[in-house]
Amino acid sequence: MTTNFAFAEPFIPQFQTLDPAHHQNHELRIWPDCFAAVKAGSKPFDVRENNGNFQLGDELLLREVALETEQYTGRTLTRWVSYVLQGGVFGIEPGWCVLGFSDQPPIPSGITDIRLW
Repeated sequence: MTTNFAFAEPFIPQFQTLDPAHHQNHELRIWPDCFAAVKAGSKPFDVRENNGNFQLGDELLLREVALETEQYTGRTLTRWVSYVLQGGVFGIEPGWCVLGFSDQPPIPSGITDIRLW
């Protein structure tokens, strides 16, 4: 028996977190080229010094900064941490990390179908 499901909109699995009440908010500076790539979806990650103790599900406010003046441009993006690769492995220096970005917030543990969320 075969079953074919047709969804009205694309099904996009979303990451889950166990304790959404303990997420942190981080405000991060980001250069214009990186800002544009994150906004376009071609850069779903960032390499950062892990001085903010980044955790899965944390909310990130990315604030674009002009290279020449180091002043904020006024453009922002919101992303959520979907993965944290800690430094000390794969050539990443200790104290640094690679953050995976999601443009959707995490769903609570136990929710399996985001169309119902």
